Amino acid sequence: MLDMTPQSRENLEKNIRSGDMQEHARYRLDYAGERASVAIYDLIDADTMLARKIADLVRAGKIAEAEKEAKTPAPIQVINELMRLSNIPIEISLEERQRIVASKHGGAGYSIAELSDGERNAFLIAADILTVKPGTLLIIDEPERHLHRSIISPLLGLLFAKRKDCTFIVSTHDVMLPLDNAKAATLLLRSCEFADKNVKAWTADLLKPGVSIDEDLKRDVFGARRKIIFVEGTAKSLDLPLYSLLFPQVSVIPKDGCRDVEHAVRGLRGAQEMHWIAAWGIVDNDQRSAEDVARLRAAGVWALSHYSVESLYYHRAIIERVAERQAALIGRDAAVLVKAALADAIAAAKSQKNHLVMSAVLRSARDKLLNSFPTRNDIEIGRTVKIEIGVSALRDAEETRFDALIAGSDWDGLLVRYPLRESSAFDRIVDAMKLSDKVTYQGAVLKLLQDEQAVLSDLRNLLGDLYATVMN
Repeated sequence: MLDMTPQSRENLEKNIRSGDMQEHARYRLDYAGERASVAIYDLIDADTMLARKIADLVRAGKIAEAEKEAKTPAPIQVINELMRLSNIPIEISLEERQRIVASKHGGAGYSIAELSDGERNAFLIAADILTVKPGTLLIIDEPERHLHRSIISPLLGLLFAKRKDCTFIVSTHDVMLPLDNAKAATLLLRSCEFADKNVKAWTADLLKPGVSIDEDLKRDVFGARRKIIFVEGTAKSLDLPLYSLLFPQVSVIPKDGCRDVEHAVRGLRGAQEMHWIAAWGIVDNDQRSAEDVARLRAAGVWALSHYSVESLYYHRAIIERVAERQAALIGRDAAVLVKAALADAIAAAKSQKNHLVMSAVLRSARDKLLNSFPTRNDIEIGRTVKIEIGVSALRDAEETRFDALIAGSDWDGLLVRYPLRESSAFDRIVDAMKLSDKVTYQGAVLKLLQDEQAVLSDLRNLLGDLYATVMN
């Protein structure tokens, strides 16, 4: 029950509005409890005024008008409908002495003060929105704080539909809410500059409704910085933590495979409405042809100089720096550790020559096959296209190349050309470093990158001009 008169409610609203205009209102909420009381007062008042209007029409003998007005649902009825549609199993009712009570599944009523935080927030948001005057601007701050998105998303959508005569601004950290309201514009607030205690400027980007990119990309953008690098893999892959360290001022977002990375980069670069987003991609080399590397580069996607991202973790320069740290811990000579690690790794690769060579030949044969497909001109003139691939010659050439790399102890050459992750070579390096497993070794590499700027620079150089391009 509320102990509030119309005059006290009017005075309280003035005080709230005055407080909201103060500088500290950006970070401190005044009159929190009183705001809830105002919402409940207005809800009761709206219900009472509707009942009074219907009664006055009946007393005046205007029965048809009274019946028509009675079909207008009171705000409390609307709230109950919205609660059901939003997966909140409570029902609100107005009892004697202006008491608002809640019940669940038709059970006994109880005070709305006993609602959970989420239920109470949903009720108060709905009460506020349904009782304001037409043309009101409503600002809803972080509705996800006490409500799961499976509730807040449908609730807000239904409320927006009920009050098309109002304007809404929703402040949220939930990147999915803008996707659930595709007709709304989205303002991404990125930073705030202060001069002493006063706000000097905001940095923001406006994403207008109807932008022509798919929903997955929108989700990526909403949670990202102005610069994005798409990489292969998942959140648990080796790519994400490594590239996040190499590009600390950039959002690194994993996509499953090369095609997904290319699609994401092309999608953002092709959306002129999103001129404020700069997107690039990084993919494994996977023995790509020079033509394919150039094609990807033209699309904004950089292919590694080495076969895969694992090659960066096990590059000689990285092995040497990990060995220095490990030698200091276990009292060994770093040069001896490195020599043993590389010798064992090359021996492991040699022992699995057939598999590695076969993998390379298969990729070469595939590229030749794809490059031999009929062209449009071939089809137009009816030319017969015959495709022959001399796999024996390919295999002989690949074995010669492999043997030369092994004979020359060319570890970097092996990293560039072959999928060494499919061999035991990396395990031999971990063993030589006296570490327990590859996960421990990879963690040591990431810690090394966090501690030593020079090592970061070395790895960035392996990416060619990508770092300079992104950071300019």
